[in-house]
Amino acid sequence: QVQLVESGGGLVQAGGSLRLSCAASGRTFTKYAMGWFRQAPGKEREFVAVISSGGVGLYADSVKGRFTISRDNAKNTVYLQMNSLKPEDTAVYYCAASELPMAGATGRRYDYWGQGTQVTVSS
Repeated sequence: QVQLVESGGGLVQAGGSLRLSCAASGRTFTKYAMGWFRQAPGKEREFVAVISSGGVGLYADSVKGRFTISRDNAKNTVYLQMNSLKPEDTAVYYCAASELPMAGATGRRYDYWGQGTQVTVSS
């Protein structure tokens, strides 16, 4: 079993930055693809970014060029650096782990989920 704990959310003004962290415990972190998803009030969960076990990142079009996903295998941690934040980025952000080396944007490919961290961007 893998446990995921997100941190780093908070309130920020539009144009600001936040860095989310997701600490993983349990099994072999280095073999997993790690993703970030978000869910805004009244909306469905959507894909944000994923990083493969080999370190290749993919992004949703809505965040491309503003967000950067990275991983530190020595710390069993994945990060999401969010710059130039917009009010529409407001959501609960979830970390997810897939036992596949690359999982893509489909939520059902992920096996483990964190509890989420709130990000609020004020205008």
